[in-house]
Amino acid sequence: MANIAHPGERIPIASDHAGFEMKERLRASLVERGFAVEDIGAHSTASSDYSDFAHPLAQEVSTGAAERGILLCGTGLGMSYVANRYPGVRAAVVWTPEIAALSRKHNDANVLVLPARFISDEDALEILQTWLSTEFEGGRHLRRIEKIERDDTDSAESTS
Repeated sequence: MANIAHPGERIPIASDHAGFEMKERLRASLVERGFAVEDIGAHSTASSDYSDFAHPLAQEVSTGAAERGILLCGTGLGMSYVANRYPGVRAAVVWTPEIAALSRKHNDANVLVLPARFISDEDALEILQTWLSTEFEGGRHLRRIEKIERDDTDSAESTS
């Protein structure tokens, strides 16, 4: 379970070309708040493939090398598709602070995915702050989270 924001925490962040400029603003904000930010890329607005950046970030969260991470692309969808393929990763596409809070409270989202072409920098900063400072509620939500991670035999047994 991810904790609320604490300075010194290492947070990987990545984007494709569409999210590059917003990533740079969020990265600077995180550094100002005392986070150790690992910038996985992209490093410019030159056309790039979101999967090249989502895979390494999701791998870090999946293995526990990072507690949580932040991804950005045009819609947020491509990044979330890649990240959610990794065990233990719960990547949430978020477009309002309210969705950010719910993604943490109810789903224990450990990867924040932002649709850079559809939100403002100000909204992104507010969403980030909400996501970082909201705790997972646990309780009935924990049971639901545990049901996300299952192998194929679990689903086969439930249909027989």
